[in-house]
Amino acid sequence: MRAFNAGFDYFAGMAPEEISAAQNPYGGWDRQTHAFAHAGADPVPRWANFADPLDAIGAGIKGGVKDRMAARGRAAQAARETPRSRALKTLDLPVDADPIAIRRRYAALLRKFHPDQNGGDRRHEKALQAVVAAYTELKTAR
Repeated sequence: MRAFNAGFDYFAGMAPEEISAAQNPYGGWDRQTHAFAHAGADPVPRWANFADPLDAIGAGIKGGVKDRMAARGRAAQAARETPRSRALKTLDLPVDADPIAIRRRYAALLRKFHPDQNGGDRRHEKALQAVVAAYTELKTAR
């Protein structure tokens, strides 16, 4: 088989113009094709008014039962907040924050809310406690 393939030359005996035409990336697309649909659209199927309460026919079609259930699952997942996401929200960090960014943001917020930085002002005490709790959650989580 290898010897046969080695001796085969598709372009043997062709002129340079013919070789160029054969190597055209659109080769074959210039031929006329026949339309499958009538008047530009498929006719409506006979069962188009069929009632399908379980969506058994359209389940595989985009927008079918599976897609709607997946969308509901994604919405429910977004509605549920995890302790990690609440902690990241407290520190005002994105979901994909790395440990270095978390540590830097924690240090910056400590400096901002610590009573020694605010002249003993206790108005920021709750914010400081929330920052410490959020950092502790992120530090102990995986």
